[in-house]
Amino acid sequence: MNKRLRKIINYYGIKKQLKYFQSEIFELNEAVIQYEERKRNPIDIVCNALEPIMASLNNRKAVSSTDAIKEEIADVMVMLKQMQLYYNISDADVKEVMKFKVDRQIERINEEVSKNDKWCY
Repeated sequence: MNKRLRKIINYYGIKKQLKYFQSEIFELNEAVIQYEERKRNPIDIVCNALEPIMASLNNRKAVSSTDAIKEEIADVMVMLKQMQLYYNISDADVKEVMKFKVDRQIERINEEVSKNDKWCY
């Protein structure tokens, strides 16, 4: 897959792909917002519950309420992988930075919880 991703970014160029990347991130954000809004709408709640039954009656695969999010995550990840390949950043390097950032955020959460516990009686 990496060879094909390199071909894509090399063909279109970094500038064009960065613009495309922005649109993919926006689409993911919109899919998540729509999903969250549908969770609160009673009509959507009923429709989502009935979807497997309707799909079965119409001999089709049921559409999951998270299918749009799944597709947009895949689009964003394809673009991220292109950026990673373009700038020659290894998976190990990305994982190392991710681990550092996750650990740092967990420390922040623990400090915040600890600070809030001091004010509880």
